[in-house]
Amino acid sequence: MSMIENIDKLILSAGIRIGTNVKTKYMEQFIARANEGVYMLDMNKTLERIDAAASMISRSLPKVVACSTKDNAKIAVLKFCELTGATPIIGRFMPGTLTNPFLSTYIEPDVVLVSDPQADLQAVVEATNAGVPVIAIANTDNFASKVDLIIPANNRGRRAIAAVYWLLTLEVLNKKGLVEHKQFDTFIYKGNAYKVDDFETKLEEGAE
Repeated sequence: MSMIENIDKLILSAGIRIGTNVKTKYMEQFIARANEGVYMLDMNKTLERIDAAASMISRSLPKVVACSTKDNAKIAVLKFCELTGATPIIGRFMPGTLTNPFLSTYIEPDVVLVSDPQADLQAVVEATNAGVPVIAIANTDNFASKVDLIIPANNRGRRAIAAVYWLLTLEVLNKKGLVEHKQFDTFIYKGNAYKVDDFETKLEEGAE
């Protein structure tokens, strides 16, 4: 993966490597250690998988769908799709979207990216049934038997998921030779600067 300046600082500040107090057999291979009962993910493997995912996505655009039923990834998915040309599906995934050609919402992607393989299970199952490869951002407690490529990362925290999508967007654009400059938490694309903050879903005013 093309490294950005101070990438370790970004990983630590965003909490990408922080897992949960539960691990599944699917995620054991991505866990570096446990810290006070919380499993910590191996960031070298996370970066390797982001690079592999970016390669798959860059070759398949624009026929890529990015999904999130959870609000914590809403802005991250929308910004990723805005900059890469992928198609976002936010909120409830309509059954038949990938398998029923009679639906007005039917699409035929070459790759499906999900923000949580359990919360986005409908998308994962339909992609599998349609023979479409699935990339999933998965935490230590996720089950991922139907996922083709796991990106091990904290998919709970808003800042963490924003940083993962920011890194993934950076790498997709970088592989296409479109990134003009990159550092810590900012990259330049088409003359505009994009920060991790731009990918983060903010809490609504008054929300806890």
